[in-house]
Amino acid sequence: MKQVSIIINVILAIGLAVLYYFHFSSAPSKATQEDGSTGLQGDLQIAFINADTVLKYYDYFKVNREKLEAKGKQMDTDFRNRAQGLQREITQYQNTVGNLTIGQARALEEDLTKKQQNLRVYQESLAQELANEEGKLNQELYQRVTAFLKEYGAKNGIQAVLKYDPSSDLLFGDASLDITQDVITGLNEAYKNGNKQTVDSTKVK
Repeated sequence: MKQVSIIINVILAIGLAVLYYFHFSSAPSKATQEDGSTGLQGDLQIAFINADTVLKYYDYFKVNREKLEAKGKQMDTDFRNRAQGLQREITQYQNTVGNLTIGQARALEEDLTKKQQNLRVYQESLAQELANEEGKLNQELYQRVTAFLKEYGAKNGIQAVLKYDPSSDLLFGDASLDITQDVITGLNEAYKNGNKQTVDSTKVK
């Protein structure tokens, strides 16, 4: 599931760009635009999260990742069963082809060839379906995390949230700026409350 972590990278890369922009273009006390309006005042407030840790402990992602993996295993089992069934037909044909007429053999070969082609198409459709499901999960993850970070930032006066790990551009972050645990707790509470509301709404009154 490595692709999933790319979503967090995209989210937080924007924050880093914002940090650089205001650091090099703002005046120490106030940013003044050409039309006379003012931008941010005071220091830019930033924070960071460990994206891998968030993904590891975010219940929504864990639950849906397990569902996606289970679906992938079921798809693989289904494909293998079909492939084995086709292989048995091919073996049977090879064992009996000596007793068939040229016309019968040709008809069976054409039928087996068509089945092989259909199996390849089926395999590709399974792969595409799984990729679509993963894409939906990534998009939903993106929306949930960005929505939470925007709300968290508004409540705590934070204008940018960065990703901090060996692959990020942030080389050092003081522990006081680490909001990873707050983000995990907040995301899980929102997910839990969302599930509870869904269950309550389906109860018969």
